Amino acid sequence: MSAEARIERARTIYERAVYSGDVSALADAERDLDAVEADTALARGRLLHARFQTASSPQEDPAQLPLFERAAEAYRALGDTRGEAEALFWIGCLHQFIRRDNETAVPVLERSHLLAAQAGDKPTQSEALRHLGIAAHMAGRLDEARERLEESSRLRREVGNLAGVASNMVGLAYVAAAQDRGSDAVAILDEAHAIAQAHDAHAVVVHIEEARTAVSVSRS
Repeated sequence: MSAEARIERARTIYERAVYSGDVSALADAERDLDAVEADTALARGRLLHARFQTASSPQEDPAQLPLFERAAEAYRALGDTRGEAEALFWIGCLHQFIRRDNETAVPVLERSHLLAAQAGDKPTQSEALRHLGIAAHMAGRLDEARERLEESSRLRREVGNLAGVASNMVGLAYVAAAQDRGSDAVAILDEAHAIAQAHDAHAVVVHIEEARTAVSVSRS
């Protein structure tokens, strides 16, 4: 149910209670509004993340983590496994990407992946796997990193997120270079570039070109 529909239903339930004395659905209306508030908190947190990611001098907004935590708590109370999985992903992403704290991030990302799998939420599964792959790469577990990123890419292809596939391939190219598979790294970046260009993923193209430079240096 959309946020607009939930709010309209709450209004109808209010009128029924006030004018007809029927209070039987008040709890349902409150749950609807809890869901709207969770959706809004998650959406606001994502916007703050986008601001951080695109800023020239990024600074963590102190409101971001509380928004994601509030969403996760609300979804958990509502029994919304899919919503909780997504909110947990963003908590893990914040700890990894913004705070550079994989020790805190990884257990949260693993929980997100588990719940997303239970809910059949492939987009969130793919996001959690991507960031678990990044954590494995940073820890030097290259085979695990490759496996996680490849599985994330498979799920992204299934849901049609090809720009996301190209982004994952940047990570796979770095892994290939670290495993002394330089020619594989170049081929991966060539394919990633073609995909990114075809889907107007201009920010990903920038990362691809940065990776080309890094891979070239590592091969020289």
